[in-house]
Amino acid sequence: TSVWNMYGPTETTIWSAAGEVKGGEGPVTIGLPIDNTQFYVLDANGQLTPIGVPGELHIGGEGLARGYFGRSELTAEKFILDPFRGDSSARLYKTSDLVRRLADGSIEFLGRLDHQVKLRGFRVELGEIETALARYPGIRDAVVVLREDTPRDKRLVAYVTSEQQALTVTAVREFLMGKLPNYMLPSAVVRMDALPVTPNGKIDRKVLPTPETGRTVRDKDFVAPRTDQEKKLAAIWTEVLRLERVGLQDNLFELGADSLHIFQIAARANKAGINIAPAQFLKYRTIASLLAYLGNGASHGEKWAPPPIVPVAREKYRVKHLSQ
Repeated sequence: TSVWNMYGPTETTIWSAAGEVKGGEGPVTIGLPIDNTQFYVLDANGQLTPIGVPGELHIGGEGLARGYFGRSELTAEKFILDPFRGDSSARLYKTSDLVRRLADGSIEFLGRLDHQVKLRGFRVELGEIETALARYPGIRDAVVVLREDTPRDKRLVAYVTSEQQALTVTAVREFLMGKLPNYMLPSAVVRMDALPVTPNGKIDRKVLPTPETGRTVRDKDFVAPRTDQEKKLAAIWTEVLRLERVGLQDNLFELGADSLHIFQIAARANKAGINIAPAQFLKYRTIASLLAYLGNGASHGEKWAPPPIVPVAREKYRVKHLSQ
């Protein structure tokens, strides 16, 4: 007995690829294209991506539909000229599926480009984060959304189903470090018994709950700051993270901090006379542990400062016309 994963959108006559599901580690791929079908993984400029680099899956071949009935504009948008064949009538279907080609030629599905968001100037593929989360031990399903529960404070929130009751954002972020860039690490993780779905069985992102993170501080573990330095740092964390209060044992990442918050806190702390480098927050995540580290003489080294702004000569980067 064998299990096969079959893939294909309706626009390409349902099935376009098949791959046998085998045991062991590694992702379950959508396999290889079936006969008379071509797969191309292209970047935003329509160029083929190297092996392992994500891109949009384009499908060509005999199984393509002619288009959408009565919707000529959508047809022109999704069914484009096939640049890899000499036939002027050949078309490629833009699937909006984010994939990457593996070394053996098979295709790994990463998510939907419909779920591409922009966060602090970076384009973030939510599906890529979800794929990485699915490899965390004990997580069955995962979905990531960009939330803005507080004005001008966008952050990534992961919703997961897992049997682990004590799943923390700190543990998840540590697992994802090295697998994803820092700007793609979730600021909050919400464990759920089951993810909400629409009547047609797809995850209903609109009804996912607001995360209960350290922004709503619990009283039972609160330790108030006492010394001047503790009060200074607590005030900075409170201001940057927009909290009512911060205790000495509150974990920075459990409070919803991300990489931008860390740089803001470090800059304000140094301005207040407390020498902290952003990298130190990765190891010392509470005010108590951070000040204990600094109190052991760690603050006597070279003072950290944000990188200076370097002036750039316009003439050096001026674009000249070919005729010049």
